[in-house]
Parts: sequence; C-alpha cells; structure tokens
Amino acid sequence: MTDVDADGIGRVGGTIEVGGVEGAGGTLIGVPGAPLLLGVRHHGPGSARAVRAALEAARPRVVLIEGPPEADALVPLAADEDMRPPVALLAHAVDEPGRSAFWPLAEFSPEWVALRWALEHDVPARFIDLPAAHSLAQCAQLEGEQEQEQEGEGEQEEDAEAPGDSPSGGPGERPGVPAPEVRVDPLAALARAAGHDDPERWWEDVVEHRGPGDGDALAPFTALEEAMGALRETGEGGVDDERDLVREAYMRLQVRAAQREFGEGVAVVCGAWHVPALRRRVTVAADRALLKGLPRTKVDLTWVPWTHRRLSRSGGYGAGIESPGWYAHLFGAADRPVERWLTRVAGLLRDEDRHVSPAHVIEAARLAGTLAALRGRPLPGLSETTDAVRAVMCDGSDVPLALVRDRLVVGDVLGQVPAGAPAVPLQRDLDRTRRRLRLKPEARRRELELDLRKDTDADRSRLLHRLRLLGVGWGEPAASRGSTGTFRETWRLRWEPELSLRVAEAGVWGTTVLAAATARAEADAVTARGLAEVTALAERCLLAGLPDALAPVMRILADRAALDTDVGHLAQALPALVRSLRYGDVRGTDTRALAEVAAGLAERVFVGLPAACAALDTDAAEEMRGHVDAVHGAVGLLGDASGPGRGGLRPRWQEVLRTLCARDAVPGVVRGRAVRLLLDEGVLAADEAARFMGLALSRGAPPADAAAWIEGFVGGGSGGGMLLLHDERLLTLVDAWLTGVTAEAFTDVLPLLRRTFGAYEPGVRRGLGELVRRGPEARGSVTTAGSGTPGFAPDLDVERADAVLPVVRLLLGLEAYDAGGEDPRGHKNEGTQNEGAENAGAGNAGAENADSDGAQNHGQEENGPEGDRRSRTGRDGNELTEVGA
Repeated sequence: MTDVDADGIGRVGGTIEVGGVEGAGGTLIGVPGAPLLLGVRHHGPGSARAVRAALEAARPRVVLIEGPPEADALVPLAADEDMRPPVALLAHAVDEPGRSAFWPLAEFSPEWVALRWALEHDVPARFIDLPAAHSLAQCAQLEGEQEQEQEGEGEQEEDAEAPGDSPSGGPGERPGVPAPEVRVDPLAALARAAGHDDPERWWEDVVEHRGPGDGDALAPFTALEEAMGALRETGEGGVDDERDLVREAYMRLQVRAAQREFGEGVAVVCGAWHVPALRRRVTVAADRALLKGLPRTKVDLTWVPWTHRRLSRSGGYGAGIESPGWYAHLFGAADRPVERWLTRVAGLLRDEDRHVSPAHVIEAARLAGTLAALRGRPLPGLSETTDAVRAVMCDGSDVPLALVRDRLVVGDVLGQVPAGAPAVPLQRDLDRTRRRLRLKPEARRRELELDLRKDTDADRSRLLHRLRLLGVGWGEPAASRGSTGTFRETWRLRWEPELSLRVAEAGVWGTTVLAAATARAEADAVTARGLAEVTALAERCLLAGLPDALAPVMRILADRAALDTDVGHLAQALPALVRSLRYGDVRGTDTRALAEVAAGLAERVFVGLPAACAALDTDAAEEMRGHVDAVHGAVGLLGDASGPGRGGLRPRWQEVLRTLCARDAVPGVVRGRAVRLLLDEGVLAADEAARFMGLALSRGAPPADAAAWIEGFVGGGSGGGMLLLHDERLLTLVDAWLTGVTAEAFTDVLPLLRRTFGAYEPGVRRGLGELVRRGPEARGSVTTAGSGTPGFAPDLDVERADAVLPVVRLLLGLEAYDAGGEDPRGHKNEGTQNEGAENAGAGNAGAENADSDGAQNHGQEENGPEGDRRSRTGRDGNELTEVGA
C-alpha cells in the first residue's frame, strides 16, 4: 500500500516520490527587496502558464525551485535538445541504491516551466528544498523506529496475561504516542468554502482553464496565497508535521542566501502550502536549530525518464493527478482545446476500427459546450467532454470509453533524457546494448516475437533473460502463438520508470549486463534454499547465455542433489533441468554436463519413488501424482539417455511404473496414473489395462480408493474422457462399479467423481452420457462384435470409405488421373467413358450421369431413414453419393 505524507510524498516500499497536491497560490511580498513567491500546484497546467507569465513580468535575477539542492549540477541538462519530459530527478543512497526518491516533472509542471524559463533567459536556477541526503536518511531512521515499535508491540502482546490487560485503547494504538496527523487536502477545503463539492472541478474552473490573459500576472498568486494563509491559520488544512517545519526552515535559509547574493531579483516557485511559511518572519537561529542534528547519507542524483501513467494518481503516486494526458493537452493546445481533444479521440477510435466521422466530432463539441453551460462552467472540462464522447462517439458504451481514458486521458507518453546524464556504468552498458539490438523502451505494453535462429533475436533474448535475472523486469515471457518450437519466444515489453532504479541497484554486481548477471547467478546459487531453486537457476543461466555462471551452478546442483534424499524435491528439480537440455541445439550451449546430472537425478528418482509412494494421505497422494507426471515428461525429453551403470532411462522408468501399478500400498490415484501412462506409451495392452481397472474397481476395493484410481486413470485433464469414449470396455467397468457402490459410499466418492468427469469437454460428457443411456446391452453389441478395435466394426466399410474420395481429392487439389493410369486404390482406368457421364473434377471420370436417358450402369439405390440415398458406381470403381431430402 502507498503511504502519502502530508507534503505529498508517496512512499512505495523503500522508494519515495516527491511532489504534492500542495494547493495553489502565491504571493508577491510588497516589502521592497522581498522575494517573489509563486505558490503552485504541482503538475498543474494553469499554474504553469501563470508562472511563465509572472516570470516574464517580473524578470527576476535568480529562480529558486522546490527540489533537492544536490540537483543544481543537473540543471543545464534540462536545456538539452534530447531532454523530453516527463522526466524525474532520481536520488538514491550510494550505499543502498534501493533507498531512493523521485521528483517527477512534466512539460505542464510549474517547476519545469520555471526551470526552462531560467535557462532560456540565462538566469541561474537553484533547488531549495531539504537536501536528499537528509530526507533519505530521515526515511531510513523513521522506518527503523517503526520496526522497533512493532517489535516492542509484539513482545508486549506475548507478555500480556490476558487481552483485557492491554493498556492501549484499541488495535494499533500505543499509550502516550499520539496518532500521526494527516493534512486535509487544501483544495478540498477551498472548494467547500466556494460552495463546490468537487475540488478537482473547482480547481479546473478557477485555474486550469484560465488563459494567459492581459491582466495582472501576479494577481492570481496574491489571492491564492491569502487563501492558503487563512487555511493555515484556522487549521482547516490540517496541522504541520515536523518534516514540513524542517523543510520550510531550510527553504527560508536558502531564500535569505539568494537575497544576499542577488538582492531584490529573487523568485521562488514552490507548493502554495509553503508560501505563508516562507513569508513568516523567523530568526535565522530558530531555523538553524530545527536543522541541527539531522541524519545524513551520501547520495547520487540523475535524470531518468518518466511516464504520464506514473504521474497518474491511480499509478500509486501520492502527488499524482487524475488526468495527465488531459492536462498535457490543455497546456499544449494553442486554441480551441475542446475541439482539438475531440479530434484526437476520434482518431484513436478510428484506429480501433470504430465508425467515427467529422460529424461525430462536431456534434460532440456542441454537446460538451451545452453541458458546460448547463452546469455553469466557463469552459467544457474533462467530465463534459467525456460525457459527450460516451453519448456521441461510443453509443453510450463504457468499453471504448475505457480505451480513451487509458490511451489519452492518462496516456503512455515516455520521457527521454540525454546521453550525457549521469548514470551508473551498468546503465550505460544497457543503453549501448539495447541500441545495438534496436530495442526501444516504450511505456505502452507490446509483444515481441523472437526467432532464436537469428543472431539478433537470440541476443535480444539473452539480454532480456539477463535483465530478469538482475531483477529488471523490462520484459516478461509469454506463450508463443502458432508455434511450440523451442526456437521461438514471445515477450511482453513495458518500460517503467522504476526500472532505472533497479538498474542502479543491480550495478553492485558488475559494470556490464553480462558480468552483473553472472555474478548475481553465482550468488543466488549459493544462497538457494532448495534443490528446485538451483535447477531453475541453471535453466535461467542457459536462457541468459551465462557459461561462466553455469559451471559453478552445476557444481552446487550436483552437491545438493547428492545430499538431498527427498524424492519430492528430486522430482521437482528434474523437469527444469531436463527442459534446459532443449536449448543446446538452438542456443548453441554445451549441455553435456547438464545431461549427466539430469540422468543421475532421474536414476535416484527411479530408486526412491516406489518407497516414497507408500502410506500417503490424500493431499500427499495428489502431490505425488503431479511428481509422477513431471518425471514422465522429463524422461520423455531425455529420450534414451543412459543412466549411470544402467540401460536407457525410458525402460527403467517403465519398470518403475509397472511396480507402482501392482503395489496395493500405493494410493489409488498414483496407481491409476501409472497404468494410464503405460497405456499411452503403448507398453501396456488394452486388455491388461482393463484387468488392472477391474482389480481396482472390484467389490473388495474400498470405494474411496477406487474413485481415486479412476481420478488417476482418466482425470486431471489428460484426455481420459476420450479414452472412455472410444474404449467402451473401460467405460463398462466404470459403469458397473459405480452402479454397485452402496448409497453410503456413493456420498463419499461423489465429490471426487464430480471433479474427475466435470473436467471433460462438453462434447465428451454428452458422448459419455449417450453411451451410458444406451445401457450395457447396446454397448456390448458394438464392443464385442468381431475381433476388431473396441467401439468399431470388425472390417472396413469400403463403400462408405469410397464416398469421401471426391471430397478428399478436391481438398488436396489432385487432378483427375490420366486415362489408362491407376487411381490411388489400384483400379485400372480403361480409358472409356459412359455416355452421358459427367466429369466430377475430382477423379470420378466414369461416374454415370444420374439424369441420362436410359443409362443403366451398375445402378444401386438405397432409401435410408433420413431421405433417399442414391449411389452409382462407374467403371473406375469410384462411387458418387448424393443425399436427397
């Protein structure tokens, strides 16, 4: 959960995002030599336009901006042509990169506008907020104190004799420690005073929809500063916490220093909530006393790309706004913002194949203006345009409207920073590599298909796997569509601003992506808790192309495998190890050592599995069934690799399965699964499988164990329904057993049977129901007739088979065979055609025309229950079948 501090600092884990919904306002202190205080709302386009107008009118000699003073050296980069907002200042502790803070800035942020104005006019720009060295150290100290308090509370609860003896008044409270005060949103307080229940709408009407105007550029700041001062005096905006007081003390000291250096021409751009505090007369000694003894840590700062989505409040940013894309449009639109916005919406919907015409745009603009007039607003806002788009362009549906909100109202705009921005060596190596591989970071999620047979795609795959190993989740593997080959990979890519921080954190492992991933893999192998984690790590090393890390990982894997005696652990580790062997051909990795370890691991599973399957409860039996399936799949991938001192692995595994089939101590779900695997492999004949089923479903077997056997044999989504559908002898055994279960036992086995048969496809269930409805007598007449396959006739029906030949030829595009040749069935074509015969176009030269007068050529007619079925056979032996009504 994200905690939002009183100053608008949102904290997620060890990271804080700075900026805040400070309200809006400012002041021009009327005392000669006093600084120009411009109070703003962070990320407000109206405030940004007002700041630019005020700076143009006042022409200060220095601009002071709320932000970390360590970033003063980074200010010139804001003028670089490659710097494109949204961007953010990133500060992180040198000894703990995970402890960091962001100061996001968009093109419509007043701080960014002030920064660019200063650079354009060669005016010094400085940051005056509390240094990041102090704020990050304070956060670390606060988190430590909270952990100690939680530990103390836990000890008190353990020592308490009874719940009623606790002196606290309620859960989470501690005696003598007041609950932290949360500042009320000053915008909400001002909106209530103005008679509005929606602070965002009120703020848009008062500030964001204001044009540049020709009036006094400083009047809005003066009026709003007075409002903020009244809120602070009356306490309606909440109380000031200690951190606010410390920050404002530092700001006052920096303003005084700038006044001494530059005289009267000092302009300050900060959150409007701080303006009354900066105007307040406080002695220098009092301010320095507040700053005395503050903790400090060494920090590094740089510029990083940011996104509109991360500026959104819904993205977890405590100082976020509801609609960054809409605000960016308001700030950038020179005129007619509503019409231009609706045109963008129409373009988006047209790209999604929705029918939107210019007439829709015109009508939506009219409706938005009418709604604004009815609601008493000076200009249509986001709510009016949204309502108009829903009614006119989306036909009242919220589904396309959700797309508009996601793509335009919030947006996926990703900023850009120049190459000269400070960065850790790992970040620079990553930038070089992604440029070489033509991988561009994008804020919008997209899919990337890779063909590992191509060198570029193989390098892309290795880079993405290495980054995942380092905890930089730029891409996530996805299921490939249309191909199951190991040479193809699908990735879902999306660049988040926090990934820059993850890269900085991973910089402790090395200066290049390859070196860092290798070091991280070796360290993870040492600290891995279980055998399955080591085998998974070995697979990731192969995917990432880390040969230097694979050797130590394999040594640790061999040592762990030798010491681990738990068959479950070995069975969990084997599949990942065997999957890794598939990458040798495509990725060019030497997997011989991996194959030896996998074969040895498989042999240990074979030896220990029968004993491990004895005396298991229901949950353990289900888990063991999963292990048996996993090992079976792994052995299939290993093929006939030789085990240590034994023959091929596949025959050895089949011996183990036969052992499991015959042991009564093995749970029914495992025995049934073993029989099914042997049957699918063709090792076990159908008669023998029926014998095993008959034994498991005999009257002497407990009903619960018999139901579990059925679950293992035909359950688990393994195609068991089709097996019963096509082998009615097995279905008859199940039916006979089920009808013989007593009423009491039936209630116990019903949930398991419901789970087994409920997993089948609807068509399979219908087919089984039809067979059961027919009864055993009808099924027996089919399954016992002749010596053919159960469920099928003893011999081939030649006439029915010949009927499909024309369609097959047509589908395959085969031309009529030449006269005098042979058709695929070996019939001679005598090269003559009967009079009146038609060429069917699919090899039926010689078929008699059904309408020829007096033509009589081997004619046969059958009248079936579904209509007249007429078949005529020509000299070539082919048969044409017509089905009439």
